Parts: sequence; C-alpha cells; structure tokens
Amino acid sequence: MAIVQLRVDDDLKAKASSIYEKLGIDLSSAIKMFLKRSVTVNGIPFSMILEKTDNDQELAAMSIRNMNNSAEENGISDMSIDDIDKEIAEYRKHRKRSKK
Repeated sequence: MAIVQLRVDDDLKAKASSIYEKLGIDLSSAIKMFLKRSVTVNGIPFSMILEKTDNDQELAAMSIRNMNNSAEENGISDMSIDDIDKEIAEYRKHRKRSKK
C-alpha cells in the first residue's frame, strides 16, 4: 500500500472534511473513492466545464466577420433575402431531380 501526501488550504480541508463527515466517511476515504472512480471511468469522475465568457461573443463576432469576408470574396455580399431564397429553391430542385 502506498502513501499519498498532498497540501491543501486549512479552510478547504476543514470544509471538505465537514461535508464528508456528514456523509459518514472521512477525508481519506473520500479521496480513495475519488481515485477508484477515476480508474473506473478512466478519467476525472465528474464533468469539467468552463463557464461561458465574453469569448463566446468574440467568437460569434469573428464568425460573422469571416462569413462577410467569404461573401465578398465570392461576389454574393449584396444578395437580398429573396435572392438567397431563390438560390436555395434552385438548389433543392436540382437535388430533387438528381435523386430520381
């Protein structure tokens, strides 16, 4: 059996220990459970998701700029909604005929 040592903030240790005590286990058992579950799932045994930030807005703005640039490069930046609808309808007609 191996010994694992780690350093944690006193406040964090106390808060975590209090939670585990209410669950009927000690801190050492909780850590063993975490390690065993990590092996079982072959990774971190809980979801690790970053909160959405303003980066999402930046990414959306960059995507719009890229689409605008692409439209300009392809000569379609001045198309109206009606023009776009006509293009879509023509594409669908062509696709429908080619499936037959």
